[in-house]
Amino acid sequence: MKKIICLLTTSLAFSVSGLFAQQAKKPNVLFIAVDDLNTVLGCYGNKMIKTPNIDRLAKMGTVFTMNYCQQSVCGPTRASLMTGRRPDYTKVWDLRTKMRDINPGIVTLPQYFKSNGYSTAGVGKIYHPTCVEKFDNEFSWTVPYLKPKATDYAIGFDEPAEGHYQSTAIKTAIANKKIEKKVEDQTGETGGGKLGPSSESIDVPDNAYEDGVSALLAKAQIIKFSKEGNPFFMAVGIKKPHLPFVAPKKYWNLYKREDMPLATFQEHSKNGPLIAYHSSGELRNYTDIPAFATLPADSNRIGLKIDKQKELIHGYYAAVSYADAQVGLLLNTLDSLGILNNTVIVLWGDHGWHLGDHDLWQKHTNFEQATRAPLIFAAPGIKPGQSSSLTEHVDIFPTLCNLTGLPVPTYLAGKSLVPVMKNNKATVKEFAISQYHRTLNKDEAKRLGLKERKLWGYAMRTDKYRYVMWLNNNFHSDQAFSADRIYAIELYDYTKDPLEKVNVAKDKKYATVSKELYNKMIAFFKSQEKTLKSL
Repeated sequence: MKKIICLLTTSLAFSVSGLFAQQAKKPNVLFIAVDDLNTVLGCYGNKMIKTPNIDRLAKMGTVFTMNYCQQSVCGPTRASLMTGRRPDYTKVWDLRTKMRDINPGIVTLPQYFKSNGYSTAGVGKIYHPTCVEKFDNEFSWTVPYLKPKATDYAIGFDEPAEGHYQSTAIKTAIANKKIEKKVEDQTGETGGGKLGPSSESIDVPDNAYEDGVSALLAKAQIIKFSKEGNPFFMAVGIKKPHLPFVAPKKYWNLYKREDMPLATFQEHSKNGPLIAYHSSGELRNYTDIPAFATLPADSNRIGLKIDKQKELIHGYYAAVSYADAQVGLLLNTLDSLGILNNTVIVLWGDHGWHLGDHDLWQKHTNFEQATRAPLIFAAPGIKPGQSSSLTEHVDIFPTLCNLTGLPVPTYLAGKSLVPVMKNNKATVKEFAISQYHRTLNKDEAKRLGLKERKLWGYAMRTDKYRYVMWLNNNFHSDQAFSADRIYAIELYDYTKDPLEKVNVAKDKKYATVSKELYNKMIAFFKSQEKTLKSL
């Protein structure tokens, strides 16, 4: 009898200790980055798009409906998000600057989790590849970065031409150099132009393209991590819906071309400065896009015909649905392994994407469609919901720390969103800041007596307004502000003008609002100057 009691006691002790060990185990992290994804998603209210898997994630977590990036271009926004610091700290403002050339000791998000005992791995586009050395292997990952090999693609398929195309006709034209490379982009953000058309729709499996392969590599790595038993940080970068709009035909078949919704407002805003716009140079690098279909180049407008607009929107929707399917594969992997309920999941788009509004295509602006980006967090023990609290990409780093029980570094620029996840009516900040640059032509710079031609536009988004201050002579927020550096001001009232039709910065009815936001912007500059100079 004593032996039985002893065995029962021992068994109970092991059971209890096992329970405490299970409770004490840190949650895993699935970190999903989607390139050029705006809020054209079911969980953000779009009734046409087919995104069942992202919508499934949304039902598990918190959807942040007013989330904004720090700079609407891949390299800078990812460097900012991955370090929790604003672009004026990282000094990655383009697609050429390498993050550690400027800040050798900067700590990235996966690096921080790695230093706190997590196994870390990445696949696909997490950082912009030109802004880090070899995808930051030495610092960020315990497993060498997972890069698709030729043998990883579906049976019967080679690697896509130019990283995108599987069409035999396109591959042949590229190989025979019948498609000439066009290099033109007034924003300077395309990295040298593209080869091929803006879309492809052929009947191939998901893993004939890179995103399908990346999802399968991530699945295999998650299975390995789950067997090892250590908490993991798995980063998965999905490249679509980035141009070109390439996706298997079955995703194109989800939509009818004639149903594609055109942008309601395709003009420049009344009283808006021309410097706020671009002429869609990234898109015009593709061979099937005319340089300027109906409008002169100096208008900063492209004037695409309706048929081409519908084709591009169709392609964007198809590419979003293709990306969504990869998210589904990842969620199903966690579920099948029984670890879905012990995994923090975050999904984000690196910035938004213009689909013809203001006659703009791509990103590269301070407008709503370029700066607003989806953000969804799902975490064990937190009820699902939706929040209209203003949030920023720099908030992702501290939130992940908070959700996994890691100390939140005091130097981070963002705030934890856990209070908002627990109470969807709560707020953690009164505005979000984005920034973008433009370059004046030589004559205009000379007329203004400017030594440097580069302007920076800083956008402050509140719950009702967007206030944009364009500053000359390459001003950055670590410099002392002076009013004589102001080149132009924009102010949009989203309660009355959600399409940004009218810049009311000089409207007397908005004098009080304009003055208030001016003062808040100056206060932000002063706080940044003080913070950045003290580092």
